[in-house]
Amino acid sequence: MASIDRSQIPLQFKDWTIPGVIPPGRLADIQAGPGESLDAISGHFKLFQLKDGHRFSTDDLLVAWYGSSWCPSASKVLDLGSGIGTVATIVAWRLPGAVLTTIEAQEISVDLARKSAGYNGLSSRISIRSGDFRTPGILGPEETFDLILGSPPYFPVSDGLPGDHPQKVACRFELRGDVGDYCAVASRHLAPGGILSLVFPFSDPQRHRLIEGASRSQLSLIRERPVIFREGDAPLVGVFVLMRSADLPPAQRNQTWREPPLVIRTQTGEIHPEYSAIKLSIGFPP
Repeated sequence: MASIDRSQIPLQFKDWTIPGVIPPGRLADIQAGPGESLDAISGHFKLFQLKDGHRFSTDDLLVAWYGSSWCPSASKVLDLGSGIGTVATIVAWRLPGAVLTTIEAQEISVDLARKSAGYNGLSSRISIRSGDFRTPGILGPEETFDLILGSPPYFPVSDGLPGDHPQKVACRFELRGDVGDYCAVASRHLAPGGILSLVFPFSDPQRHRLIEGASRSQLSLIRERPVIFREGDAPLVGVFVLMRSADLPPAQRNQTWREPPLVIRTQTGEIHPEYSAIKLSIGFPP
């Protein structure tokens, strides 16, 4: 996704307008610096990101949409490994009553996230913390959240690190922990009845790694939805909802409801109608 080019909006959607009011306190005089772009994400909210670095993706959009859909009353939200703030920004737009905490280890991403929060008038709602979320003390033992979100890196370092922008490498490869670490931290900081929502590869053995990490942290996978990027292909990733096992009746702790696949593009390459509806639901143009 990139900046909105209204000339590219199909004729039937020409009357579409950006939803929501311009947020109070927005610092619209903040400008993109050298090597940065400012791109639409949710309603009037925009994100600063590097032109040649890590840029927000469909995976980010999906986990923000899925988690906020299944926990729409969340008042306290945590985003682990939050990058440039994509997921938190979407959730802030979707859940206007929520306050958010994000944790990110890459300073360059933290700086961009703080810049975006200021631009969007969200600095009072989003606490952006710099550091490794596994570090003791970065979250207080008493801090709990109704909704925790994460987009863990997909690949072990043993798979080989490409010679790419370091911001991209850290988002793809497990330089600072794996999906099991996301589960462990979430398990300690979920409020009673809270949920953890992740996006992660759906095929085995990757999906099995998620289930193993959840089991070690006494979490139960209660819901999942495979994502197919082009109609007819196998699912590459999935979105998942987990809860602390102790919060569930014993009979439900080993039950996972698998939803029908979500298709992103049709066989002819057009955006699938359901994915168009999802984009609308996060304030992005049809």
